[in-house]
Amino acid sequence: MRKRKIVRIAITTVLALIVLVTAGLGVIGWYYSGELLVPEEVQKTYPETALGTDGKNVVLAESKLTTLRGTFGLVWTGGTARVGDVVKTANGRVERPLLEGSAPADGTRVRIETDLYEGDPKQALGLDFTEAKIPTELGDAPAWLVPAASTTWVITVHGRGASREEALRVIPQLHDAGLPVLAITYRNDAGAPKSPDGLYHLGDTEWRDVESAIRYAQGQGAQKVILYGWSMGGAIVGQTLGQSALAASVVGVVLDSPVTNWSMTLDLQAENRGVPVFLTPVAELVSGWRAGIEFGRFDLVEHPPILKPPTLLFHGTADGTVPTQSSRNLATAAGRLNWPMQYVEIPGADHTSGWNVATETYKSALADFLTRTTTTGP
Repeated sequence: MRKRKIVRIAITTVLALIVLVTAGLGVIGWYYSGELLVPEEVQKTYPETALGTDGKNVVLAESKLTTLRGTFGLVWTGGTARVGDVVKTANGRVERPLLEGSAPADGTRVRIETDLYEGDPKQALGLDFTEAKIPTELGDAPAWLVPAASTTWVITVHGRGASREEALRVIPQLHDAGLPVLAITYRNDAGAPKSPDGLYHLGDTEWRDVESAIRYAQGQGAQKVILYGWSMGGAIVGQTLGQSALAASVVGVVLDSPVTNWSMTLDLQAENRGVPVFLTPVAELVSGWRAGIEFGRFDLVEHPPILKPPTLLFHGTADGTVPTQSSRNLATAAGRLNWPMQYVEIPGADHTSGWNVATETYKSALADFLTRTTTTGP
């Protein structure tokens, strides 16, 4: 009898521990799935300090961000500027040439932006545009249409938590190449319709809004389309190629720091947060349950789209958000996948900052790609 009682206690204890561990993992999975799926406006903070000017240079307090190589935006309350590459670092002070705008006053709190421009194409670039309304299955989504003469259109797809402004860096080059640009929003963006469950689906449903944009472009005279995606926008583009009935109209793809494997991306972000990587599958499981997402489908190496248009792929070696290795893996596999792909790796560039860090390298690769894509193809 005593032995049975001990066995019952042991079994009860084990079951209780299993329940507690399962519940704990469920709570953790729910929390991190919320971090992944719940749209929220990115808080605009000003973590850096301006220290006045030295001649034609803006002086900033030294930090990881103020010492980034390349050309960046400088934003503060009531002002913006563009600054060039670091010319001097000494005694906790960083000097960068002022390229455009006015310098912030000594003591002003500022932030460094990869998005070089703020506002719409007219305000930021002096380019005429139309505020278009893209009919989607959830309602009209706003988009900027920068017109040009070609019947090949570029549709830009920004990353998670970003906005149409992400495309402003490249719009002048696309416009100079004669290509109309449609910079879109998608579900859960500011001003765009909300998804029925109010959650991001990481590309698993957002691709339908890109399909709607393609349909809109075709209605306005587009015969061919180039898709241009940053970060999660790359995942959305990948799903557009794999699932859209209009994918055959896509003659070229440009991907910048793209998510091509969500599992690898979640592993990196878990490491960044000090969370054990073995919890990533839990977050995937809960996220899949909450939003009906099939994470395996996003792995473009294992599940490539049937249609594989010529693709230009950029990624920085210092990307702390989306692992560089995921793009390396895709570029390495491209040959056996019969996927025409050019991979440009930018040393020292963080997430989506390849253009900023190596502007001429980026622009040269993009120019060559656009020439090849618009003079050949179906």
